[in-house]
Formats: sequence, structure tokens, C-alpha cells
Amino acid sequence: MNEKNHDYLKDQIKYTGFGEEAQAQLREQLMKAQNEFSIKQVTSYGKDALAVSLNFKKSTNSDMYFFNSYRAELQKPGSSTSVGQTFYINNEARNITQKEAYNLLDGRSVNKDLANKDGQMHNAWLKLDFKETTSNGNFKVRQFSPQYGFELEKAIEKHPIKELADPQERVRLLESLERGNRQAVTFVGDGDQKRFIEANPQFKSITVYDENQKRIRQSGADETQKSIEQTEKKNHQQGNKELPGEEEKSEGNSKKRSVKV
Repeated sequence: MNEKNHDYLKDQIKYTGFGEEAQAQLREQLMKAQNEFSIKQVTSYGKDALAVSLNFKKSTNSDMYFFNSYRAELQKPGSSTSVGQTFYINNEARNITQKEAYNLLDGRSVNKDLANKDGQMHNAWLKLDFKETTSNGNFKVRQFSPQYGFELEKAIEKHPIKELADPQERVRLLESLERGNRQAVTFVGDGDQKRFIEANPQFKSITVYDENQKRIRQSGADETQKSIEQTEKKNHQQGNKELPGEEEKSEGNSKKRSVKV
């Protein structure tokens, strides 16, 4: 077994969010010297279960193995079917982590730094489009660049969030939302109230939930969402599926391909 290759792969799966169980399986599989293999594990997020299969393949020219992709399947309680996506690994970019994969499959958006084919970096929010699929069965991915007009910090400042008053708490909150998390916060006003929030870049807003994680309707945000939905519908009818500042991202033909999902 190539120890340097093992150490590199171990770090790679670690930083993609897979824990000691996957790392232990990696050594066992490499010792078998197969042409390709998969590592499987299930992670619980609350009552949700995320089953993943990490796919490795041996080089045809050496004893090196490569971590090419992983398949993630989200099973919600009470649902008879799961929803899944294959996430591709790129050695030169920030890959989608396991937690980010869960958040995407659960319908939320994730902020990533991406690189185009020339290595130039740019930032965008990613969101799975569950209504459209690619030729390999993956859901298409929508990208919302800064030009689209969503500014996370300005969006959360519209709400009376206690954590924003503390600089360190503010940074932690922003980073959590960028990873696609539904984050617990405290709303101040007539007594402190526990709330959950998540970023909603498609509709340029923050989605708010009560302490039981039931969505709270917001008149201004709902009106913005309705307007954007109407624009999307009109664009779709005219054969233009994208909004200004949005780029459709799919395998094989994306102009910005470093983080493949």
C-alpha cells in the first residue's frame, strides 16, 4: 500500500466532512488492492438520515488511488423515498462537504468559493433544482452570484437578532448560514423569542421559523418571493431559465466547474 497516497486520501475525506469510521475503512480497502472500491456510512442529522457512498478508483498507470465522488441519499422520517445526488471531488477546489450535501438535499442553499477553468476564483450560492435533472440523474444546480443581488449580512440585519450585537457571534452566525445550516437565534422585542433562520438567496431573503421550526410568513419577503417566482415563470416560458446574476450549473457543460455537484 502506498502510504503517502493513503495519508493524502485520509486528509481529503476528513476535510470533506467524513469522520473516523470512513478513515478506518479507507486503510482496510486500500490493503485489498482492488481496482475500485466504495466506503459506506450513515450519519444522522436530527431525525434525518444521510447515507453516503464514497467512490475510489485506482490509477491505470500507478498504485495511486483517487477519491472521485460520493453519493448522498437523504431519508426523511415518514417518507417512503429518499432524495439523492452525486457530488464530484475536485483536487483544486473547495468540495461540497457531507454537511453541505445534507443541507443542499434538504432544500437549502450553500455559499462556496468556486474557480473557473482558468483558475479564477468567484463566489456563488448553490441550490439544487429538484424540478430538473441532468443526463446522469443528478439534480441541476443553480448558482446565484453577487450580481444577483443577495447580500446575507444586509438580509439578516432586517431582523431583531440578538446575536448580531456581538461581533464574534455575528461572524459565527454568518458562517453557519453560508454553510447552509438552519441556525438557532434569539429574536429580541417583547421578550426574547427562540427562532430558526436560514439563507434564501434565490428570493433575496432570510427564511424564519418559530421554536417548533414551523415557517413564519413575512409579508415583505413573501411579496419579493412572489415577484421573483413570476419573473422565473416568464423567463422559462420565453426559453430563458436564468435571472440576472444567476448561472445554471450542470455537469459537463458548466463554465464554472471547480466545485462539481
